[in-house]
Formats: sequence, structure tokens, C-alpha cells
Amino acid sequence: MGWSAADIPDQHGRTAVVTGANGGLGLETARQLAAKGAHVVMAVRNQEKAAAAAGEIRSSAPDASLELVALDLASQASVRAAAGQIMAAHKSVDLLINNAGVMGIPEAKTADGFEMQFGVDHLGHWTLTALLLPALLRTPGARIVTVTSTAHHMGRAVDPANPHLEGRYRPWRAYGQAKLANFHFGLGLQRELENAGASTASLIAHPGMSNTDLQAVSVQETGGGASQRFFLFLARRTGMSAADGALSQLRAATDPAARGGEFYGPRFVNSGPPVRKPVMRTLGMDKAIAALWEVSERETAIAIDVRAAAAA
Repeated sequence: MGWSAADIPDQHGRTAVVTGANGGLGLETARQLAAKGAHVVMAVRNQEKAAAAAGEIRSSAPDASLELVALDLASQASVRAAAGQIMAAHKSVDLLINNAGVMGIPEAKTADGFEMQFGVDHLGHWTLTALLLPALLRTPGARIVTVTSTAHHMGRAVDPANPHLEGRYRPWRAYGQAKLANFHFGLGLQRELENAGASTASLIAHPGMSNTDLQAVSVQETGGGASQRFFLFLARRTGMSAADGALSQLRAATDPAARGGEFYGPRFVNSGPPVRKPVMRTLGMDKAIAALWEVSERETAIAIDVRAAAAA
């Protein structure tokens, strides 16, 4: 038998922040953590959907400890406000699950002028992580889990000269870049934590082919492009449930045996129980991570400085 939700250890006394917790993988992640006793901060853009999701969780776990925080990853101002609210309410944070994202949408810009997929999937989470670091670093055994995708294999490392793909935009090119950025961020962050001697761990996970809201929203956003319709059909016919898809990030977040820098995903690439996966594409990774750090610091005006965050 593979690892399942039954293997999640008791989470009482722990605080978990989950982005995009109103549906799909985020909702299932929040549901399982709350069921095990964690206080779950549901960081969500649409507060109406967040309230409905919280009600759904409480219908099966009446004692669930839930907190709603407004977070729009497409706005750096919103990310800063959300981080400030969380930091004011919680001296310590045990888990940060960087889950939310958009996929394969037409070219669009965030409130700050970033390419939407890179801006939401990576830059929003970069800023949130940086601002929550002091609370994570003061918490023994804290973990940061960043959710990537098998699409990172088709992505190219971010180009500091054109990180927003001006004149080169294609929906899946941008998505691949964003998910590879998630991959590099999680691994690069672990290096930063290790170099500073921090006990906080950074891990990455991918859900395989899971039938979540992501594909349906992609179809709606694109007006139903052929590739988007194909992935929606594939997810509905062959994809795992959102509950099963969320197990990879849940294992990365809670398995006592998991370690920083590890990568979790379904055993059979896009399906199956969550297992530790090999970290591929290591050739040129140092250069790619350095470029991502350069771009992220420049675009957000926020540096990830582990030693300074620990001192704070």
C-alpha cells in the first residue's frame, strides 16, 4: 500500500498557510490538514468561494480551525497585505503550501505588469514566502512546499532580459516557464536555508494529472482552445481526484521522513500514490536558479535573505 491521508501525523498545535485553498488541490490540502488538527490559514483571492470552501470542510470536520485571508497573487500589494495580516496574527508558521496558480491562459498582465502566469505562479509566491520567512524560521520543523507540475519539463529557465516573454508569448510556453520557476524556486530556497544553517526545509511536489478546477478555468479563460479542451478531457477521463492529487504536497509537508530539497509526485508520473521522485534537469541548474533569483529580486524589489529574516 502507498502513502495516504491516513499517514498524515497529528497536526494539533501547528499553523499551516495554504494558497488557493478554495478549490481543487488547495481545498483538499486544507481539508486534510484541518482534519488532523492544524489551524489552517486559507489564503484565497475570492473570499466568497473561500467561505464556501470553509463551510464544506466544516461539514465533515465540525471542529476544523480555519482562518480566511484575502490574497490575490496577481497583486504585490495584496500579497504584502496578506503577509502582514498573517504575521500580525501568528508568531510562528509551521507550513507554507505555495499551491495556487493559473494554467495555459491567454496573455495577460498582473496589477504590477508581470506576465500573468509567471506573476501569479512564481512572483506572488516569492513575495509571500519572503515576508513569512521570519515566522517560519522561528518554528522548529517548519516546511515550505512549492507546487510545480510535470509541465516544468517543457519549460525554459527564465531569461533575465525577457522574463515576461514580450513578443514571445505562448500560453504553454509561459506555463512551462512558470512551473520550472516553481521547481527552481523550491530547490534554490533549500540551498539558501542550508547555507544560513536554518532548520526550515523547502520541498517541491507535483500532483500529476489531477481533475481539478485548473483545467476548467483554463478552458473558460481561453474560450476553449484545442489544447485546453484536450487537457480538460484528459483530466476528467483519466485524471486522479483532487484528493488523490493533493497527496504529493501533503506528503512533502507532513511526512516525518521527508527532507529539504526533496521532490514528491505520483509513482507512475501522472498517477499513483505519492513517492519521492528524482530531481532531474540538474545540468545548468545553478545558472538557472541564479537567474531566477536575479529576476525575482528585481521585479518584486524583495530579496530572500534568510539570515536577515531569522534576525527579524
